[in-house]
Amino acid sequence: MRPTGLHAVAESETRRGAGGRIRRPAGDTFVDIAYARPAPSNPIPLVVLPGGPGLGSLVPYRGFRRRAAARGFDVVMMEHRGVGLSRLDVDGADLPRASVTIAAVVDDLAAVLDHAGIERAVIYGCSYGTSLAQVFGARHPQRVAGMVLDSTVLDVEGDLALTRAHRRALLLTGSGRLPGLIRALIEDGTVPVDEIGHVAQVVYEFSGPAVLARLLRARAQGRGVRVWRRLVELGGEETSGSGRRFVIEPDLVEGIAHGELGASHAPDGLPLDPQAAFVRDRAPAFHGEPEDLPARLPGFTWPTAVVSGERDLRTPRPVAERTVALLPDGVLVPLADTGHSALDTHRLAALIAARAVAQGDHARLPDLAGAIADLPREGASRLLGPAIRAGLAADLALPGGAVKRA
Repeated sequence: MRPTGLHAVAESETRRGAGGRIRRPAGDTFVDIAYARPAPSNPIPLVVLPGGPGLGSLVPYRGFRRRAAARGFDVVMMEHRGVGLSRLDVDGADLPRASVTIAAVVDDLAAVLDHAGIERAVIYGCSYGTSLAQVFGARHPQRVAGMVLDSTVLDVEGDLALTRAHRRALLLTGSGRLPGLIRALIEDGTVPVDEIGHVAQVVYEFSGPAVLARLLRARAQGRGVRVWRRLVELGGEETSGSGRRFVIEPDLVEGIAHGELGASHAPDGLPLDPQAAFVRDRAPAFHGEPEDLPARLPGFTWPTAVVSGERDLRTPRPVAERTVALLPDGVLVPLADTGHSALDTHRLAALIAARAVAQGDHARLPDLAGAIADLPREGASRLLGPAIRAGLAADLALPGGAVKRA
C-alpha cells in the first residue's frame, strides 16, 4: 500500500538528494534506519541530532534542512531507531524496546555516515541530542570534525542538582517578583504544585518573566483559568503514550528516557522539581548512563560551541558552564531572550554556530552572541511565546477577566 500523510512526507525526505536507509541489527531482528541528506554536494558535512528521545527527524525538520542546505551545509539527519520510519523491524513489528539504547543509536549514526561516504562531520546535538553527540564523540572520535551542544545535558546526578538549584533560586526561594507570586500560589493551595512548576517553566521559557508574572497574578485571583488549563496539557504527548507518529513517539524510547537518562529518577516531591513531569507508573528504573561524560569531555580535542538560552529552565546555564569548563576547546554561546533549544526557536543562531565550528572560528562566538540573539527568529517553537501572550490576553478580556494590578 502506498504511504499517505506524514508517512508519505517522511518517505519523500529519504529520496531527496542522497538520503536512504541502512539495515542495522535490533536484538533478534533488524531495522532499516532511514536518513535524509538533501544536499550531498555542499561542502560542510553537518549531522543534526534533535531532542527527545522520541522526536522525529524526517518530518519535523524539513524546513530546517532546506535552510541549512541553502547555507552550504551537507546536512544529514537520521531517524532515531524506534521512531517514525525507523520504528518497525523488517517484519513490520515494533522494535523490541531492549534494542532501543543510546549505544545502538550512536552506532547507527556511524553506520549512516559510512553508508553516506562521510568520513568526518560537525555534530550538532540539541537537548537529548547532546547526549547522543557526546557519546558518539566518546566512541567514534575519529568521525568528529567539531561539535555544537545546544541546550546541553552532561550527567544525570550533576545536571539534576544544578537544575533544581537554578530553577528554585530563580522562581521559588529568591526575593524577586516571580518567587513571591509562586510562593503565594503554592501557599494558597488551590492549584496543584506540579501544575505550577510545569506552567511556570513553559511560560518563562517561551514568553518571559513579565508574561509569567501576569499569568500568576491572574491565576491567584481565579482568572486566566482557560489558558492555564491549555498550558497544563501542553507537552503531554512528549512524555507519555504513543504520541503522534512521525512527529513525537515516546513509547519505544522509554528505556533511554528513564533507564539511561533518568527522566523520572529520584523525584524529591518539592516544588519546581524537573522530574515531576516525567514520573510514570511502571516507568523503567534508572540503571545508569552509557558513558561517564564528565570524564570523557577533557579528551574532546575538536572545537565545540555550547549554546545556552538565557531562559532555559530544562538544561540551564550552570550545566552549560560546567560542560564548557571540561572541554579543552569549548566556548559558551549565551543567547539572551532565548529558552530551550536554539534548533527549534532560533535556527539562524544554530546555523551560525555550526558554521563557526566548521571553519574553526568558534572562539569569536561569545563576542557575537548578543548580535546573534537579536537576529530574526525561525523555528516552529518560536510561535509558542506569542500564542501564550495572545491566549492570556484573550482569556482576561472575557467578561470578568481583567487582572487587578498589584
